[in-house]
Amino acid sequence: MAQKPSIPKGTRDFSPIEVAKRNYIFSTIKTNFEKFGFQPIETPSFENSETLMGKYGEEGDRLIFKILNSGNYFFSKNKIELPAKIVELQHKSAEDISTEELIELNKFTSKISEKALRYDLTVPFARYVVQHQNEIEFPFKRYQIQPVWRADRPQKGRFREFYQCDADVVGSNSLWQEVELVQLYDSVFSQLGVNGVTIKINNRKILSGIAEVIGASDKLIDFTVALDKLDKIGEEGVKKEMLEKGITEEAILKVQPLFSFTGTIVEKIEKLAQLLATSEEGMKGVEELQFICENVNEIGLQTAQLDLDVTLARGLNYYTGAIFEVAAPKGVAMGSIGGGGRYDDLTGIFGLKNMSGVGISFGLDRIALVIEELNVFPETVTATSKALFLNFGLEEAKYAMKAIAKLRQEGIKVEMYPDATKIGKQFQHADKRGIPFAVLVGEEEMKNKQYGVKNLATGDQQKLSFEELVNLLKENK
Repeated sequence: MAQKPSIPKGTRDFSPIEVAKRNYIFSTIKTNFEKFGFQPIETPSFENSETLMGKYGEEGDRLIFKILNSGNYFFSKNKIELPAKIVELQHKSAEDISTEELIELNKFTSKISEKALRYDLTVPFARYVVQHQNEIEFPFKRYQIQPVWRADRPQKGRFREFYQCDADVVGSNSLWQEVELVQLYDSVFSQLGVNGVTIKINNRKILSGIAEVIGASDKLIDFTVALDKLDKIGEEGVKKEMLEKGITEEAILKVQPLFSFTGTIVEKIEKLAQLLATSEEGMKGVEELQFICENVNEIGLQTAQLDLDVTLARGLNYYTGAIFEVAAPKGVAMGSIGGGGRYDDLTGIFGLKNMSGVGISFGLDRIALVIEELNVFPETVTATSKALFLNFGLEEAKYAMKAIAKLRQEGIKVEMYPDATKIGKQFQHADKRGIPFAVLVGEEEMKNKQYGVKNLATGDQQKLSFEELVNLLKENK
């Protein structure tokens, strides 16, 4: 009995309509990347394991797909006798393996696996910059749209294979880059018809400054992780978590204003300046935020809104300045659809120090869901052929194919049914494909150099010259 076909868990097939919609988003993002001066690069689907391992923290290392050395090793009693502990670990999920077990497993896998699928686009980009530093003109503005792989536990909205769409600038400390990235977000979402997104901004120096003035610098991560949950668990929940993490009641009292941090961006910045007056790093963050927000406001945005969110704390392990996160328009229940930030030492992990950068990414899958919910995919995105030429036989097909070749030169999508089968079946095919016009070519049409055209939506029929046929199909683009 033949085995039922399937795909690996955490992966997806995409139908023609889904691919068309995704390509529309890709194309819009790519067009705007290039409009803002970003240049495309591509890196291999897999990297040397040493390039990736140890760059994402312990949890990230667990989720890296490793590639077995081809031809040299395979699991067999005749070739490799697996240690008992490794056999045991094979039956555990990544989440259940302890740190000690992970170290032991990594030691073994390093002997049989020297390569791994890329986990994200950032580390390969850092490797690219260091490897090609003598060929690159800095500041270097790069974009990259490619799939990545993570050995995550599949669940709704979480996949093992997915695309990332990143844009980064390296080799410049200028805050004008942040201003441009806010505009880039606005430009992309406006063009996609996703109007009213909120581009949230914060600064790592602000968070460090707050922790400093309340005497909790050693609890920065605990403090910010709890603060980041304000909209989920509320003020009392955040205070409770902070107390559990060892942050004193006195310190929590000092940050009380953050629990009701409202007002315009200007008003919020003024409040921060008062709160952080005694913190040099905190005030530096205030100055950076002020520069970005004032200039974005002066230049203006099309449909997006910029908002200062002091609870925003994503990427604290690597962001050193501005932090971005994009929220879907009000009324659309969706997590963040974009994010990014400033990092001071992207390439330091590969030996190239003091290479500051800033970057953002777009969440393709979530963006697609938002566009679907807002019903703003243009009809032309999923448009199929404009006309199907029916096949009445050899001579008629030759006549039709000559017209089809000329129509395609005009940029019109048309095709012919390949088989001279029952006409009802050919009409049915056009209807199921959503093709609006059927073109009939018989002896009379060939004799008069005409084409019989039927509108499949209305049933109307007419006979047209080639020029009239071109005009009809172009009008219905």
